[in-house]
Amino acid sequence: MKHVRHFAPSLFLNLVHVCLAQANYAPYFFDNGASSTNGNMALLSLSEDIPVGTHVYTLNGTDPEGDPVTYGMTYEAGSRSYFAIDTNFGNVTLIEALDREKEDEIEVIVSISDGLSTVAEKVRILVTDANDESPEFINTPYIVQVPENTPSGSSIFKIEAADKDTGSGGSITYFLQNIRTNKFTIDRHSGVLRIKTGITLDYEKSRTHFVTVVAKDGGGKLRGDNKVFSATTTVTINVEDVQDTPPMFIGTPYYGYVYEDTLADSEVLTVIALDGDRGKPNNIHYGLVTGSEGSFEINNTTGAISVTKNPSKLKKEVYELKIQASEISLDGDVTAYAFAIVTIRVVDLNNHPPTFYGENGPQNRFELTMYEHPPEGEILRGLKITVNDSDQGANAKFNLRLVGPGGIFRVVPQTVLNEAQVTIIVENSAAIDYEKFQLLTFKLLAIEVNTPEKFSSTADIVIRLLDTNDNVPKFSSDYYISRIPENSPGGSNVVAVTATDPDSGLWGEVKYSIYGTGADLFLIHPSTGIIYTQPWATLDAEVTAKYNFYVKAEDTEGKYSLAEVFITVLDVNDHSPEFSENIQEKTMIIGSPVKIEAIDQDAEEPNNIVDYSIMQADPANVFDIDQSTGEIKLKSYIRSLDIIHNITKDKDCIWSVVVQAKDRGSPSFSTTAVLKIDITEETLHKGPMAAFLMHTKDNPMKALGVLAGVMGVMVVITIMISTAMFWRNKRSNKIMPVRRIIKKRQIHQPRTVRMEWLKFKLSSNPAEKFAIEDDTKSLQNENSNNNVQVPSLPPTAPALPPSPVLAPKINTTEWRVTTVSGSLNPKFINKQGKKKGPSSTHNALVSELKQKFEKRNIASNNPHI
Repeated sequence: MKHVRHFAPSLFLNLVHVCLAQANYAPYFFDNGASSTNGNMALLSLSEDIPVGTHVYTLNGTDPEGDPVTYGMTYEAGSRSYFAIDTNFGNVTLIEALDREKEDEIEVIVSISDGLSTVAEKVRILVTDANDESPEFINTPYIVQVPENTPSGSSIFKIEAADKDTGSGGSITYFLQNIRTNKFTIDRHSGVLRIKTGITLDYEKSRTHFVTVVAKDGGGKLRGDNKVFSATTTVTINVEDVQDTPPMFIGTPYYGYVYEDTLADSEVLTVIALDGDRGKPNNIHYGLVTGSEGSFEINNTTGAISVTKNPSKLKKEVYELKIQASEISLDGDVTAYAFAIVTIRVVDLNNHPPTFYGENGPQNRFELTMYEHPPEGEILRGLKITVNDSDQGANAKFNLRLVGPGGIFRVVPQTVLNEAQVTIIVENSAAIDYEKFQLLTFKLLAIEVNTPEKFSSTADIVIRLLDTNDNVPKFSSDYYISRIPENSPGGSNVVAVTATDPDSGLWGEVKYSIYGTGADLFLIHPSTGIIYTQPWATLDAEVTAKYNFYVKAEDTEGKYSLAEVFITVLDVNDHSPEFSENIQEKTMIIGSPVKIEAIDQDAEEPNNIVDYSIMQADPANVFDIDQSTGEIKLKSYIRSLDIIHNITKDKDCIWSVVVQAKDRGSPSFSTTAVLKIDITEETLHKGPMAAFLMHTKDNPMKALGVLAGVMGVMVVITIMISTAMFWRNKRSNKIMPVRRIIKKRQIHQPRTVRMEWLKFKLSSNPAEKFAIEDDTKSLQNENSNNNVQVPSLPPTAPALPPSPVLAPKINTTEWRVTTVSGSLNPKFINKQGKKKGPSSTHNALVSELKQKFEKRNIASNNPHI
């Protein structure tokens, strides 16, 4: 039983397993449609410009039993593998570049497997186009043959190009480069090349044209960007010649010679004509038209001209044959023709020298009239000279040369065989100058080269030159310098300028003019070039000493040159020295000089150099003066006021000195002035008041104003103090004795000071006590010495400043200067003295009153004192 129970479950499991194995279902792909990126890859389309390595699709499917599935991808035999697949996840990656133009469909077998069953499907992947191809021209190179008479607007060729792309990327349009310079145009759609309307081709002007054609596609997407591709090719257009140009003779003019020993039927010369249409030339047929008179004939094919008679039977020396060259078409018709003249001269053996001919026959003198300075390389066309040697062969070979001034002309040709037109060419234009030569004479020499006789001949060439206005007036100097005294009257001549123009006639006439900022005072004669001052002009070296302007010389055609004129106005001694205003009075401190100064307004030395001297002094032998600087100082032995007091009884120490300032001009001018010199010693006391007076000595009104202000302030203070005392006494009913106050004032030191000021104020002659200088600069003399002596004041009062308006009190003698005086009005001085005096007295009174008020207050507050 146990064995039976054990066998039964085992058998059941085996049966279940077999049943399940029989019920396994195959896996399958999802079909998500064409727009899906995963599924069974059906209806998938890829652009050919997808980069290699791009993930392009995901295979996706399932197993009904839920078993894991794997994916596979295979290709048919011989097919290229474009994709790689991840077997587990089904990711498909591009591994080979796509090219629609080579393969537009790719067949792939995709499979899905659950390990037991595998399902495979064949899918087609469409490769879509991208604009990755450029147009390509078909059947190149393009070479087109076009007759030159093709009408304008005609189609001459069709250009074809192909583009492997589809859509707009495969559409092609055509156009030409440099369309403006081309003679052709192209239809942009069909590629048909045409001759432009109104344009004709000409084989004789241009045989080949090169046209660059551009083919451009319509553009399209390539890797996300819009791309347009193009290609170029060159079309070679060969113009075919058409018979439309007549024949042309080569080597004209033609000259031939028949010598006296020439045999009949001998060839004289050969003419050559070519068809003007060089592409397909016709045959040329030659014929004699006129002039032969039965003596000459021409070969119809070669153009060789022969003489048919013996030279001795020829009736003329010169024959002119008219030759016709005709074009013969393939049909034998004459299509075009041309004419030429052949000159044949009958000559003898070497028994004639070279001979010069003019228009009317032999000539040995040729004259020509021409303008000077012709262009170099120009031919003297007025000289029509032909040279001829009638001999034959080497006997007719000779050289030509010009004998005369060398390097001006040259003759062409230099070697001649038989006959030639003589050409004379200008070689040096500058040498052909009318101003140098009015007549140029040359010898034209022709001498045989290889003959023993060396025959030669000459012809005179006379060239008469005509003048042209080829010269500019030229001044004799680039600049002119002149000097004129400042006292010259108006209309005075200054300088004469000269300019010459070598041209003849009116071209050589020179007209002068001046201009410039410095020319206002001057005129110039238009013909003579004399520069003179304006009639109203007045020159002044002190105002303007230099004038500078330009002078212009001009001919009748306006050619001109310039020169510069420099005029210096010479100074004349016409000014006298003038003293400065502060010369009227000077204060001299013993030991320091004073300085006078005079200025001469003349412009130049020595007219403006001033020498100084003392003309008169009272007393004499007291002062010395420096001749150059004008410094006046005391004699060396005068060192104090005591010495001066011994010299003179004048206690004021003020002298009048007559000084002279004289210039060094010729004639010399001088000026004299009377100088008052106040001699004093240097002060020993200085203080604020002294400094104030020193600073205000030149402005007494300022000092008066300041002093008046101080006095006003003191009066106000006095009134206030008096009022205060009055009200205080009124309150205390006590009146302080006035006598006591007056007594105090009498013993106070400032009263003495006040008396001294009163004495000073009441001087007998106040005008002598104060003086003022006209120039405010008198405070500082040339030696920077500003100290003056004043008598010392009492020690208890402030020291008064030394003022130049205060004269020493030691002497009241009156003095006068004959020149301009600098004394002030005595009334002004008295006001100044009144302002100074009371200021010290009031200060003392105020101090005394303050002391009295303090004592009174103490006594009233303390009656026991």
